[in-house]
Amino acid sequence: MGRVIRSQRKGAGSIFTSRTHRRKGAAKLRSLDYAEREGYIRGLIKEIIHDPGRGAPLAKVQFRDPYRFKTRTELFIATEGMYTGQFVYCGKKAKLAIGNTIPIGEMPEGSIISNIEEKPGDRGAIARASGNYATVIGQNADDGITRIRLPSGSKKTLQSACRATVGVVAGGGRIEKPLLKAGRAFFKHRAKRNSWPRTRGVAMNPVDHVHGGGNHQHIGKASTVARSSVPGQKVGLIAARRTGLIRGSKVNKD
Repeated sequence: MGRVIRSQRKGAGSIFTSRTHRRKGAAKLRSLDYAEREGYIRGLIKEIIHDPGRGAPLAKVQFRDPYRFKTRTELFIATEGMYTGQFVYCGKKAKLAIGNTIPIGEMPEGSIISNIEEKPGDRGAIARASGNYATVIGQNADDGITRIRLPSGSKKTLQSACRATVGVVAGGGRIEKPLLKAGRAFFKHRAKRNSWPRTRGVAMNPVDHVHGGGNHQHIGKASTVARSSVPGQKVGLIAARRTGLIRGSKVNKD
């Protein structure tokens, strides 16, 4: 029997847990309340900040509490074009403008949106990474559903009451600049988690990895493994539907 391999050790957490000490908090939309369901509420962007381990910047937005004499500060994912001192509006009656949060059922087809709720009131789950966006491609007012095209290109049907922020997530083009040196990769991953440097399985000994050993660095067996494989075997292309180069042009079925 071989050693417990890296993918098995990651499941236990330990040294592989994410580094969250300096993070600014969970980036979410406002809690869904009467003001957003029936009208709109105005917020003021006080600050745009960096969140360690996250590619997109965050916006600190201040709202007046509808029920008590106090202000509430929310952390939103910043969209391109946001600036400090800008007023943003959240709610059903808000206008279609960059930074505003509106139910997707109120948006025209072709709208560019981000930080979309998967279920009404979950405060944002889809298209949240830097530079990402989804597109509204269809409305069905009778059934109360809206179709969107996700950043992956696949299409998804959501309830029209799900909210989304208008615009593209800020920080796009981040991966276009090469890291160039190991030091930058080191500090990038230090803010995230222990996942770098990553030793290849074929460079290991047979005891350490399924792909290890041999007089040449080669896998020596199919790189695809079954979904039902035991944890020590589950490396490579897990439950792959297909492998190899994708040939031919991509056909979009609308």
